[in-house]
Amino acid sequence: MAKPDIHPQWYPDAKVYCNGQVVMTVGSTKPELHVDVWSGNHPFYTGTQKLIDTEGRVERFLRKYGMSSSTSTDKASSQK
Repeated sequence: MAKPDIHPQWYPDAKVYCNGQVVMTVGSTKPELHVDVWSGNHPFYTGTQKLIDTEGRVERFLRKYGMSSSTSTDKASSQK
């Protein structure tokens, strides 16, 4: 059994606020939680996420270290 007077108070209906609006209620040891991002406004969950890396990682690695076929032909033509 739980020992008395050592556990924090449990709030079963703690309110989660985002931008001043209540977005959900959860169980917590604090009566109010203030968050900047939650699943309702995060780009991954809302479908507005944009891909930053439009170039493939392998192609970028090959180009960076001079293993790309286009880079090697450019070097060969510039050495002539």
